[in-house]
Amino acid sequence: MRARLAIHASGVQVELREILLRDKPAAFLETSPKGTVPVIDTGNRVIAQSRDIMLWALGQHDPEDWLAMPQDGHDLIAYCDGPFKTALDHTKYAVRYPDLDMQTERGKALDFLHDLDARLRGSEYLFGPQARMADMAILPFVRQFAHIDFAWFATQGMPDLARWLADFKSSVRFAGVMRKYPPWQSGQDQVLFG
Repeated sequence: MRARLAIHASGVQVELREILLRDKPAAFLETSPKGTVPVIDTGNRVIAQSRDIMLWALGQHDPEDWLAMPQDGHDLIAYCDGPFKTALDHTKYAVRYPDLDMQTERGKALDFLHDLDARLRGSEYLFGPQARMADMAILPFVRQFAHIDFAWFATQGMPDLARWLADFKSSVRFAGVMRKYPPWQSGQDQVLFG
């Protein structure tokens, strides 16, 4: 989702190939040997991490100044991609981690969310009145965590984070990147995105 968000914001047009991970086409595996998404073939190189795809797209064109953020923004993204994402996975897929305590893992994720809530106090976005890359790189994972148990999430006393997430989910941009596409098959018509 966050790769699509950056591509959408940049206005860079790419060919979109929706992949069913349980039925990976051979042409996809030639580009992404690990079989992971997202992946983009720029013609010069293959980029297989969503954060790097965001940087690539915004490096082409950044009309909304998403890259105009302090180093702290990049640090928040790194924490989100590391410890927070790990705790998120341990919570969401707790049955895969029987040796871990789901409540402890959920608490680790919650610590990061409380920090974000404090940063958002009195501010529409993490770094002021305008969205930056950090907002759009982190929000999809916050959404994922919230929807593990939305009723529980709503009782956690994070009003600014809840508002930030609700605004994101009700945005035109979110609706645009969440559009469903039929799975790609070799020989089908090109689907352009961005």
